[in-house]
Amino acid sequence: MNYEIALISIIWLIGTWIRVYRQARFYQIEEYMSRRYLRWTFARRERWLPKRPIVAWNVGVVLGFVLTEAPGSFMLTLIGIVTAIIAIWPPDEGEIKKVFRPTPRAKRLLGASFGVAVFDLALYLFIFSRLPVPEVGEVRYAVVSFIDLFLFLTAPFILITGNWLMTPVEAFFRQRFINRARGVLTEVNPTVIGITGSYGKTSTKAYLTHILNGRYKAYPTPKSYNTLMGVCLAINNDLKDDHSIDYFICEMGAYIPGEIQAICDLTHPNISIVVEVGPQHLERFGSLENVANAKYEIIKALPPDGLGVFNWDNPYVREMYAKGYPQNRLAVSREVDPTNVPANGPRFVASEISESLNGLHFTVTDVQTGEQERFETPLLGVHNVTNVLLSTAVAVHEGMPLKEIARRVRGLQPAESRLVRQSTPEGITIINDAYSANPAGVISSLQVLSLHQNGRRLLITPGMVELGQLQEQENRKLGEIAAQHATDVILVGTQQTAPVKEGLQTAGFPTERLQVVDTLGEAITWYKANLKSGDTVLFLNDLPDTYSS
Repeated sequence: MNYEIALISIIWLIGTWIRVYRQARFYQIEEYMSRRYLRWTFARRERWLPKRPIVAWNVGVVLGFVLTEAPGSFMLTLIGIVTAIIAIWPPDEGEIKKVFRPTPRAKRLLGASFGVAVFDLALYLFIFSRLPVPEVGEVRYAVVSFIDLFLFLTAPFILITGNWLMTPVEAFFRQRFINRARGVLTEVNPTVIGITGSYGKTSTKAYLTHILNGRYKAYPTPKSYNTLMGVCLAINNDLKDDHSIDYFICEMGAYIPGEIQAICDLTHPNISIVVEVGPQHLERFGSLENVANAKYEIIKALPPDGLGVFNWDNPYVREMYAKGYPQNRLAVSREVDPTNVPANGPRFVASEISESLNGLHFTVTDVQTGEQERFETPLLGVHNVTNVLLSTAVAVHEGMPLKEIARRVRGLQPAESRLVRQSTPEGITIINDAYSANPAGVISSLQVLSLHQNGRRLLITPGMVELGQLQEQENRKLGEIAAQHATDVILVGTQQTAPVKEGLQTAGFPTERLQVVDTLGEAITWYKANLKSGDTVLFLNDLPDTYSS
């Protein structure tokens, strides 16, 4: 039975490798954070204890004993091979939004994890060979196949072990990458503008880049590259050897305290912008105070003669402004009356704000000089007024007149998947606000949906996540507000959208106009089959695969 056992074990090992590879996608989505990955794994039984391998193993063992009187070794081997193949055959993964990226780090992780799987199997079989197991073929087959099953089920831990083994290797590559980026910044020597916030930072980065490029040359970190490694990647790939760059606009995100400080230690910002403090990623930080402290790292990193730019309308950001550092500070507001600005209050104020399908219109007042300009932009979403104001404050500080900024603002375009409007060949308007959703932004997004009055207004959303203890409450509010703006609603994912559904029902939303589906693909299929020219669809948020039902 030794060769037969080895053959069956190899099949299970291949299955383990396949499972490790598939699990690596979710590990990558969770940014190689083992605690978050384990929390996701154990959130549902089928993720850590899939049914098919268990059933196949039991059936194989029972058949092995039942057929004891039959052809013996060959029959056991055949049963073992068939049940092993059935057990390890990869199930359909369904809708995949974010495919696995075979980055150098991911390849090193997989190599180490595959090696761990081989070592584990060899260790288990070695221990088995030293145990007093009866020589009866069926008994030996049952024990060895259980070892194979155990190896298969422990694939998530094999992945984590591989990551742990690679820690010193990754630390070496990480530091080398950081040192290289530091050298590039020193050589190019641009003015560094740091931007952070619970939300709005990517849009503000895009708007500021467009405005500054009217007179200077500004380079922003691409897309949502806002981690230390993402910033290094942008510097090493795009900033190197380009000595014409005047401004490096660096988006800085954080999941834990100290991450923004680490990016600041690399980039040394001369200007820092704090857009918002809100419950985004609250489950990771624990409290809004912790979120605010993490965002304030971008201000503390400024030199004494640096510039801090603050959103006065957010109470947590206003508290940062009141701390008095640095000496050069600018605040903006779209809520303060420009004729009655408090002492030491915001310098740039937006008033007479209106929104239509053509975009936003508002007046910007420089309280310090008394200068006023009427701003017009094709951007949608009232929250974008704040983002434009923050960009304006920096541009004025850097020498651009308000009139010139107003001209640049006319050409602003929304950042990717952030209230982007387009029409299908069938005449259906699509509003893509799928990048993320937060309690403040969803109101603006739904108001934009309400601007479309000619047909049905369909909201497709999986709700909001990572809001900690506020998640149910805020999703319930989302449902209540959506009932005022949408004529039809499709919720994606039964579990996480339950509070949204409750809010819709509380607000009296018609049951026949509400659907709950498992995948985004189902929602898209429905709207394509049921909507017609003149109707509008708002895609509000799109969760990663780790939240799929």
